[in-house]
Amino acid sequence: MKGMDLTTKNNVHVSDYKPKKNVWQVLGNSPVPWLLPLAVVLLFVFLYPILEVVRLSFTDAQLSGGDYSYTLRSYITLFTLPGFFSMLVITFIFVSLSVFFQMSFGFIIALLVDIGTKRKLVGTVVARTTVLMAWAIPGVVIGIIWTLLYNESQAGILNYILGFFGIKSIAFLSDPINALLSVTVANIWRGTAFSMILLYAGLQTFPNDVLEAAKIDGANAWQRLTKVILPILMPIICINLILASVSTFNTFDMVTALTAGGPGRATEVIALNVYNTIFMEDALGRGAATAVVLLAINGVMTIVYFRMLSRSEGGKLG
Repeated sequence: MKGMDLTTKNNVHVSDYKPKKNVWQVLGNSPVPWLLPLAVVLLFVFLYPILEVVRLSFTDAQLSGGDYSYTLRSYITLFTLPGFFSMLVITFIFVSLSVFFQMSFGFIIALLVDIGTKRKLVGTVVARTTVLMAWAIPGVVIGIIWTLLYNESQAGILNYILGFFGIKSIAFLSDPINALLSVTVANIWRGTAFSMILLYAGLQTFPNDVLEAAKIDGANAWQRLTKVILPILMPIICINLILASVSTFNTFDMVTALTAGGPGRATEVIALNVYNTIFMEDALGRGAATAVVLLAINGVMTIVYFRMLSRSEGGKLG
């Protein structure tokens, strides 16, 4: 019996024995070696520049160089500028209108193209290509194109068309309100393509059997859109909302080419103000402080959108 017990114990010990893995074997089965290069790249091209901008925002540094000191003067000057809060209002109007209509038009175009593709209509490929061209054009080029359209003389394309119908020329870029609306329209045209790409990709993965079940249950087109399609696409819509908002907040190249922030400061958004403050006014510290404000706005909006996304997904699971 003692011999059998010893044998059993030995067998148990032998079966439970696991060879020790060396460091290379552990790393070979770990995602760390694959993620480490990405982490290093993000550290140097993303995290370090952000920390450097935050550091410079607490200084009175100039772009031309020279000695500087750490101070809160940049933030105090920024928040007490006469045009700071009006710049925030202009930016929020620009972003709100742009994002709303970009997503609305993008969804409508994506839905029409998806219907045309399913019905095998001629021209759906041309429609997709035409919309994508607007997304591929650089912002400066878009600004120049719309400058030609908005030209306030009879040489301007839009005013020429209006004059053909007997309508007086419109001051698209010299009137402050018209200029802001004109810049917003140009940005809507620019960003609609991106929203269309995301939403069209979502529609391509949409389960057709769900729509068929809704039709059998007697749901009309509007009910299928609001009760079936939009709820299922909500995660993609939230991602589109985040990307479109951040991209629009950071827009300055198209605005620079189109109005340069004018007339006066009627179209000077926050991103353009950062550029003008640093490169035109040589105020690196104040420009960095403005960039930190822009970063904070983007961060808060992203957190809010992600919470909206998590709640929508939680509601589906519930």
